[in-house]
Amino acid sequence: MAQPGAMLSVEDLAIAIDGHRIVDGVSLSVASGRILAIVGESGCGKSLTALSMLGLLPKAAQVAGGTIRLGERTLTALSEAEMAQVRGNDAAIIFQEPIASLNPLMRVGAQVEEALLLHRGLSRSAAREEAIATMARVGIPDPARRAQQYPFELSGGMCQRIMIASALICRPSLLIADEPTTALDVTIQAQILELIRTLRDEVGSAVVLITHDMGVVADLADEVCVMYGGRIVESGPVDEIFAAPRHPYNRLLLATIPKLDGARKTALRTIEGIVPAAGSWPGGCRFRTRCPLADENCAQVPLSLPVGPQHEAACWHVDRVEAMA
Repeated sequence: MAQPGAMLSVEDLAIAIDGHRIVDGVSLSVASGRILAIVGESGCGKSLTALSMLGLLPKAAQVAGGTIRLGERTLTALSEAEMAQVRGNDAAIIFQEPIASLNPLMRVGAQVEEALLLHRGLSRSAAREEAIATMARVGIPDPARRAQQYPFELSGGMCQRIMIASALICRPSLLIADEPTTALDVTIQAQILELIRTLRDEVGSAVVLITHDMGVVADLADEVCVMYGGRIVESGPVDEIFAAPRHPYNRLLLATIPKLDGARKTALRTIEGIVPAAGSWPGGCRFRTRCPLADENCAQVPLSLPVGPQHEAACWHVDRVEAMA
């Protein structure tokens, strides 16, 4: 569902591996200063969708259809050399594994400086000064000293802050955060999420947040796309997605969230079955093999239709979802 004046607009995106469409028919958009969360279980295509926005798909995967626009530019029409000028400057990504994403042989300050040297043509001394200032902004204590350290000398939370500083150093118009709090303890998670919100407000970036944590979504997002089997099955404002889920998968996802006011020793809800392997989705609705509402209608691909203001769901049984246990 496209937003007027969207900074990022994805239309009918398809991503294929070995001829199989792993991601199919994905359309979404996010405006400057807004946070869009893409949620779903592992294997649903969230990270592939995010990587395609920056032309970072693995070699085996390719965009098989659709368009990705950033502002007035069609990113899917750019060459690799042109995309290299976009990455780090106009659009940046925070990866979910900072230790694996940082170069272990480079001091972290030099890694934060890199984008400035490449895209802004600053002198090394000016870039270093700006890098230290940005490291301070993201909450790194004694940034001048930390800039001289290597990734293995820092904690996981500190490395994630270095990743965020690297992503924000050029004040990009699009920031992608791919599971930015994975493997961090809950205190550091809360700090990182608050940091993303604060910097979104300061820089005015459009933010795409990839996560499977519905608690993070409730706390941070403005809009939500629920993804399953490489397709978006429900999308809308975060309040409506939580208060009035209209797709069975979203309803079941929300039911798995622990409730602080619930009865003690209550077993956590789970979704029966597992996400099918990519490329082996069932025909029709891809959730139908796990869905308690599935019937013969679900052998046909459901259309994504409005179920409220700016709220859409792709299910043959949107009128029955509210009655699910």
